Amino acid sequence: MHSDYLAHDAIGLAELVRTRQVSARELIDVAISRTEAVNPAINAVVLKDYDAARQRASREDARRDDDANGTHAANGSNGADTASAALAGVPFLIKDLGAPVAGLRMAMGSRHYRHFIPAQDAPVVTLAKAAGLNIFAKTSTSELGQMPYTEPELFGACRNPWNLDHTPGGSSGGAAAAVAAGIVPLAHASDGGGSIRIPASCCGLFGLKPSRGRVPRAAPPAAGELGADLAVSRSVRDSALLLDLLSGNAERPTGAPGTFLSAAREPCKPLNIAYVTESMLAPSLSADARAALEDAAQLASSLGHRLEPVSLGIDFAAVRHAFLTLWSVVAEDLVLNAERITGHKPVRSEFEISTWAIAHIGRKLGEQGLPAALEEQRRITERLTDLLNRYDVLLCATLAAAPIKIGEMRPTPVERAQMRAVTAMPLERLMKMLLLEASNKAFAWAGCTELFNLSGQPAMSVPLYWNARGLPIGVQFAARTGGEATLLRLAAQLEAARPWFDKRPPLMNARR
Repeated sequence: MHSDYLAHDAIGLAELVRTRQVSARELIDVAISRTEAVNPAINAVVLKDYDAARQRASREDARRDDDANGTHAANGSNGADTASAALAGVPFLIKDLGAPVAGLRMAMGSRHYRHFIPAQDAPVVTLAKAAGLNIFAKTSTSELGQMPYTEPELFGACRNPWNLDHTPGGSSGGAAAAVAAGIVPLAHASDGGGSIRIPASCCGLFGLKPSRGRVPRAAPPAAGELGADLAVSRSVRDSALLLDLLSGNAERPTGAPGTFLSAAREPCKPLNIAYVTESMLAPSLSADARAALEDAAQLASSLGHRLEPVSLGIDFAAVRHAFLTLWSVVAEDLVLNAERITGHKPVRSEFEISTWAIAHIGRKLGEQGLPAALEEQRRITERLTDLLNRYDVLLCATLAAAPIKIGEMRPTPVERAQMRAVTAMPLERLMKMLLLEASNKAFAWAGCTELFNLSGQPAMSVPLYWNARGLPIGVQFAARTGGEATLLRLAAQLEAARPWFDKRPPLMNARR
């Protein structure tokens, strides 16, 4: 079953269960075995719920036995495979951030939250369960999703299956590492500044951030409504189907006309593509990132798409300021107002110093800067909307460079001292200086994704390029709001032209 498991995406595994070629219990046992075999190396899974998952799998098998015996028809009177059970029996992982699972700890990479047990499922969890996905564990994230790499002090560094010395990205790094290592074919991920697309790029996976509001979220909208939920996956069609299941198409038959899965199966017409080589919030693109971008442009052109070099005409300094203002306000809410969630007063020792510092920056600067940040967000959205009314799709880099090494972005002793100083003595000038320095460090690598969180438009990272060291580097495509179907048609075409499903890191071949 080991080789068969790795040979199928989630849709393929669900078909094996539906046709009784394999049981749901066999699938979850393989997923658990895979976890135990590779997780010691990658540290992607931070909470296990194996016994409950095995029980759910056994109940699923019992229902299918009843169906076979004519007791009831779980798939409807005509036996059709409906979207409500489209992924029944498929093992699934939930990111340990922002998507509560009732009864399971949600630490969010933070010592303060490490004992927090939500009482209710998030909407995305409810919908995933309704689709038949079997949640058996939760994946690592940077503390409160603050960083584009996944090295929480609470759980330790999560590592990239392509090279264990390198990051899988973040903040959905645990999800991407688990999928790349073959634990599951797709896993839940969320994206407030690139946290689906960054780890997808780092781990050679497909990652689509949906349009703002496409998938219901657990909490009231945060400042700027930057976040979105979906997944990282090995196949385009898995993300397409999951988007159907999480966004309002759950009652329609799987792949019916007008669904996202049907879009992923349709031919992609020639598109007008705005080709952007600007580095956005990064100072420049590395040779690797430029090579990946040029390769993708050549491939798209060879497939009949029309590419036109375009300058975005955006003040990226203003973009940076707006994004950081909104980001720090969210941090303030999760850190300094954590008591409303956990019932316990937050204290410095329960948070990483960088998280604690940005929360205090949010408290000091956020409220006064929020109106201007929201106005800048409106202008950015207007500019990108105008551009994407003239082009079908925008092509740009996902990251400014290949996956960085573990520890490369952690605060230095000097930076940690500065962070402690500004929280003890919150002077506005010092806080602005610290925020600028810290953001320069992060954006130098991960400064190409935030624009589309501000605009709310859908964007995807597609794994088309591996560098000379064997590290994957994705490229990013964005579409107008509501344009996920266009992106999925294009992604499926690129996937067929340059298949990546069978490109596996050595760790994926680990057995138990």
